[in-house]
Amino acid sequence: MNLDYYKTFYYVALSKNFTKAAELLGNNQPNVTRSMNNLEAELGCRLFARSNRGVSLTPIGEQLFQYVSAAMNNLEQGEEEIKKTLNIENGLVTIGSSETALRLMLLERLGSFHEEHPKIHFRISSYSTPQTIQALKEGKIDFAVISTPVDIKKPLHKTPLVTFQDVLIGGSKYRELASKTRSLNELMSYPFVSLPPETGTRMFYTQYFMNQHLSFHPEIEVAATDQIRLMVRYNLGIGFCPDDLAADYIARGEVCQIHLQEEIPKRQICLVTDESKVLSSAAQKLRDALAADANYRPFFCDC
Repeated sequence: MNLDYYKTFYYVALSKNFTKAAELLGNNQPNVTRSMNNLEAELGCRLFARSNRGVSLTPIGEQLFQYVSAAMNNLEQGEEEIKKTLNIENGLVTIGSSETALRLMLLERLGSFHEEHPKIHFRISSYSTPQTIQALKEGKIDFAVISTPVDIKKPLHKTPLVTFQDVLIGGSKYRELASKTRSLNELMSYPFVSLPPETGTRMFYTQYFMNQHLSFHPEIEVAATDQIRLMVRYNLGIGFCPDDLAADYIARGEVCQIHLQEEIPKRQICLVTDESKVLSSAAQKLRDALAADANYRPFFCDC
């Protein structure tokens, strides 16, 4: 099937004249005539009734035109949608984010960006860090904003945005633990609350404990960092949480910080992109805004 024949057929049917159709197509009349002759030969029927005043569709030509015109309209609409997507002021940006990254920095940055570009729409999917990276590889999202640790390979590229520090917190039941600096080994008999094993945060703390020759086996697993804070507040265990998210709870006396002898390594929020794929103008603009913001913030790991 030669799609050019059908495009030519569409314009001949609209203009009812081979010469006018040739002008619309940027072609010449002999080529248009030849194309229609070829199409009629392929289909084995007459599509046009020819006269000195031009051409008109035969009944079978009218039938074909209904389908061809619908297809052309769909193609034109699709082209318009693509143009809108590529337009910085009317685009859609799909973002994958870990819950920690979303709470610590992404929501604030999206708010600022939306003030400047109110017509750009966001579609945000919240995954664990490994799930977010997989979604990026599969092309389901434009880029990812996730918390470390994360292991990536080319063509993926990561840019550090924000550095944050986790702290260990406990509820009123465990306030005595905050009276002095504790070692991890001292705390092994206490119940821990943590995220599931498939999350980057859980992997981070599993390695943190292993570095001290200890095993990390939380008694309670929850789906989100916010739930760790709530579980700790209601004395269901002790748990690690970004200091920015724990600060209000600590200030109100709802939880206390348990200081550790073993330093908790700093972590980062990173922007991860797939350099093998072309982003829309809107996605490029947001990506660049996030990356530019990183120039004003310190970071501590080789990302």
